[in-house]
Amino acid sequence: MEDTTVLPETAGGMANPRADELPPDAYLTVDDVQRQIKRSRASVYRYANTDPDLLNPPFDAGRLNPEMRRDRDDPLLFHPREVRRFAQDILGLNPTIRVQPSEETTTQEILKAILVELKAIRSHLESKG
Repeated sequence: MEDTTVLPETAGGMANPRADELPPDAYLTVDDVQRQIKRSRASVYRYANTDPDLLNPPFDAGRLNPEMRRDRDDPLLFHPREVRRFAQDILGLNPTIRVQPSEETTTQEILKAILVELKAIRSHLESKG
């Protein structure tokens, strides 16, 4: 899957997709953010709105706010719109944030094949009953 989705810009220059329109793998990891805003990994962690005492600190307009996490072990993920907001408003950059779906692994291919088989079985059972 080499397809790159470029988030559309609105009149104000901000990408503005609805959260439910993004595929699950469209959120950016720390490495993705690092590449998009051309800063070091350490800088991205310094910019990120994290707190050792709070799992999900409140929104901070001066920081890069990650998506909500359920557990401290969950990786930091960032919505492309938030990365663009931070890059423009705080860093003074005007990046084009590109969301690239991860390459399909063998496990994902097998799971898709299993899903196709399960759908065929369900369809067959529903047609008999």
